[in-house]
Amino acid sequence: MNENFLQTLFNLIEQRKQSNSNDSYVKSLLEQGNIKINEKVLEESLELLEATQDQSEGKREKVIHETADLWFHTMILLSNEEIKIEEVLEELKARFGTSGHVEKASRVKPKEEK
Repeated sequence: MNENFLQTLFNLIEQRKQSNSNDSYVKSLLEQGNIKINEKVLEESLELLEATQDQSEGKREKVIHETADLWFHTMILLSNEEIKIEEVLEELKARFGTSGHVEKASRVKPKEEK
């Protein structure tokens, strides 16, 4: 699997915007708006963090499952914000090969943080 799959999945999410909310979870979530989508991303984030604290034999599968849920709901959030997956991938590519410390230090800080 590669970024082409992410693009395929994102394209499917975009197509679901045109579907019926009775038939599409994505469409029903989009119709509920930003607050509901943000709640789902937060919920999935928390579930992923909880999965990493699991001490059972099923921890690995739980982390994988919750990561997939988080990525999926994040892609719905991006679609709702009219941000294409390519834009995020380009941002990641631009950071590739740069130390995380260097990249973070290069960001322009808002006035209140200075």
